Amino acid sequence: MEGDAFSGLGNGSLVGNKVLQHFNNSFGQVQSILDQNRLLINEINQNHESKIPDNLSRNVRLIRELNNNIRRVVDLYADLSTSFSKSMEDSSNGDSAGTLRSDGKAGLKRVRSG
Repeated sequence: MEGDAFSGLGNGSLVGNKVLQHFNNSFGQVQSILDQNRLLINEINQNHESKIPDNLSRNVRLIRELNNNIRRVVDLYADLSTSFSKSMEDSSNGDSAGTLRSDGKAGLKRVRSG
């Protein structure tokens, strides 16, 4: 796509595809966690409205789980931001190409000319 942020990424190479797969996978994980958070929030609200002591006690665990999920989302977005920045840096440099490390994060690989 012309003007697409990913258009120059790896020039359509296997590396570019791996980076895009990493982004798609990470966004899928984020969406799954956000969906789970929606369910947790609904349950927390229902427990709070019920005013039943056991339900209110259960909310402590649910809120901890919600907080952990939020931390995971923040970590995933931080990783995506880093990967995206490195990939864009690679695509703007004519003499380097993006790579994907075994941990799934984008890295830099210098391509020697000549």
